[in-house]
Amino acid sequence: MQIFGFEIKRKDGEQLPSVVPPSPNDSGATVVNTGVNAGGYYGMVMDLEGVIKNENDLIRRYREVAQYSDCDGAIEDIVNEAIVADESHKSVEIVLDEVKVSENIKTKIREEFYNVLRILKFDERAHETFRAWYIDGRLYYQILIDETRVKDGIQELRYIDPRKIRRIKNIKKERTPQGVEVVKEVEEYYLYNDKGITEQTTHGVKLALDSVVYVPSGYVDPNTGMAMSYLHKAIKPVNQLKMIEDSLVIYRISRAPERRIFYVDVGNLPKLKAEQYVTDIMNKFRNKIVYDATTGETRDDRKHLSMMEDFWMPRREGGKGTEITTLPGGQNLGEIQDIEYFQGKLFHSLNVPISRLQQSSGFSIGRSQEITRDEVKFNKFIVRLRKKFNALFNQALRVQLISKGIIRPDEWDELRVDIKYDYIEDNNYAELRDSEIMQARMGLLQIVDPFVGKYYSQDWVKKNILRLDDKEIKDIQKEMTKEQDIMIQQATVQGELQQAMQQPAMDAQAQQQQAVQAQQPQQDQGDQDPQEDDVEAEQEDTQQSNGKVTNLKTGTWPN
Repeated sequence: MQIFGFEIKRKDGEQLPSVVPPSPNDSGATVVNTGVNAGGYYGMVMDLEGVIKNENDLIRRYREVAQYSDCDGAIEDIVNEAIVADESHKSVEIVLDEVKVSENIKTKIREEFYNVLRILKFDERAHETFRAWYIDGRLYYQILIDETRVKDGIQELRYIDPRKIRRIKNIKKERTPQGVEVVKEVEEYYLYNDKGITEQTTHGVKLALDSVVYVPSGYVDPNTGMAMSYLHKAIKPVNQLKMIEDSLVIYRISRAPERRIFYVDVGNLPKLKAEQYVTDIMNKFRNKIVYDATTGETRDDRKHLSMMEDFWMPRREGGKGTEITTLPGGQNLGEIQDIEYFQGKLFHSLNVPISRLQQSSGFSIGRSQEITRDEVKFNKFIVRLRKKFNALFNQALRVQLISKGIIRPDEWDELRVDIKYDYIEDNNYAELRDSEIMQARMGLLQIVDPFVGKYYSQDWVKKNILRLDDKEIKDIQKEMTKEQDIMIQQATVQGELQQAMQQPAMDAQAQQQQAVQAQQPQQDQGDQDPQEDDVEAEQEDTQQSNGKVTNLKTGTWPN
């Protein structure tokens, strides 16, 4: 049977001889041993109790449990915390800060990640997708690529019902000359059958590993190797809660009303006649004539005795006479401690804080002293779920990048380790906790700061007070050096700009000083003794009065 779908070729590594399969069965794949003592082509795990015979029954049980009201409310709390819907931001972003590639490659990776989200319609169906994965404990998508246009990437991610597909791990063994069975080859593929896969299924279509996106819950039964959902622990509490609620309702209905007891005196009548006498009395009082306003007739509505009605008891002669008493209703009908106990067990099995069960309590954001330990554990549980769910993005993004030629198949394993995903946070407890821890460290740093360089070194303070590792210290030092260089450049540019703005004023001042210095010699030449000026003026007046005018400077007479 040929494998249907595409396959991304890798470098074939040499299989070392071993009696143990090369990888643990952490994905919940069905292990099939073929070779020396092969028992069959395909097998399923059967529950010894007869309750769950295969994975189909298990998935069906999970979905039934999820429909229960209290369990559905707990699941909604988990999904709402894991996937936060926001109109202005995406539910999840890719973080490539630690990926050691060029900025051009990072930009392409981000673009292809958003293409994967678009194909999945994640902005619209993020809540439903995460809920289906959480309930079923597994998620399957078939990757559809046009083989004639591989460079176009993924065309569609088609959802596959987990009841119709299984991941198969076929371990082929051979016997060595020493008589030891060793693993020769491990073949993994997906087996798809549109009619569903059960323990009787032996036929199906093989799908290559690269053509299917498989997101397991990571929760595997260590005894059977079957992949389970996080709802597995809630099956028993849900059944117990259903039974206690049903019994409580029955008790309430049967004990709620007050009923009368008629003690009828039968004297010395024999047993049969006494019973007949009591029946006649009962029927006599039970007859009820009712007028029908629709037809205008009267009819006899005879009510028969039941557990919800009165009791008629015969009484022998010698005792009390005919008597009518009242049987009171239940007195403890308002007690529901047993219901609350099993509700608490249900929430505890799903790792949901019990405080969320109390709908009357309001939501308040306070200090870390006001945060319960259950909320902190719940936040850690949500973080673990998100890391498991990231396999959906990793597998689809890997095929998208390799098909478009952005990376090689052997480069993905190195990139995958450094790729992170950032979800929108709605649980503020972790943020408040980190904020208070940082405030405490900053306060302790202020106390220790005067002793740095005298009793403590800066490296000791960074590692023991601020709790920074070597990588963080190097990164912060690089950022500080980069910021200092930027500040120096800004200061240089700002100084040049200020000098350029002041240059016209300096030039005008220099020109003014030069003009003043140029006018100074002329003023020196024009300045003379005032007495000489008076003597010359008197000589001119005397000559004019005598009719003889002479030029004192040239010494000539006029004609």
